Amino acid sequence: MTRLHVISAATRPTSSGRPLARWVVEQARTRGGFEVTPVDLAEIALPFLDEPEYASSGIYAHQHTRDWSALVDSADAFLFVLPMYNGSFTAPFKNAIDFLYREWQGKPVGIVSYSAGPTGGAPAAEMLLPVLTRVGMRPAGRSLAVPGIPGLVGPEGFAAPEGLADELAGVLDDVAELAEQGAAEAVTV
Repeated sequence: MTRLHVISAATRPTSSGRPLARWVVEQARTRGGFEVTPVDLAEIALPFLDEPEYASSGIYAHQHTRDWSALVDSADAFLFVLPMYNGSFTAPFKNAIDFLYREWQGKPVGIVSYSAGPTGGAPAAEMLLPVLTRVGMRPAGRSLAVPGIPGLVGPEGFAAPEGLADELAGVLDDVAELAEQGAAEAVTV
């Protein structure tokens, strides 16, 4: 079974992304085929990059980096749930990516972006793609953008608009297909 880590990339204490990420986790578990682990970057609480060596060396001086490395390394695939701030993804999320290198290599990734406005964070997802391919990840062909997030989150959590679960299912299908391709390639090598 594919080990999927759903990473909530927001670190703001009042983030609307956490209820969305919990909904994404539930949807992935319901779909099946994944062993789903929720990961909250706010709980990981990485400092700004403080390693003396390049990430590509795999030599980590700090326990927080070794812990982050082990968590990322344990996944077969990822689904990033990310906010858009000022047209881009957040600095703490970029920092979390930059801490590591080998651990991201060859792993499939899907993107669920969100924003208060009408774009649903799609510009942030577009800006993230070159970073993901640079660290060797394999982005899914489809992504999901959720506009108007403040109106979708309430005391009961995230209220998905009609059709959103089907769109997410498409992203999950793409991630699963990439994971299967990767596993098949590993067997033939």
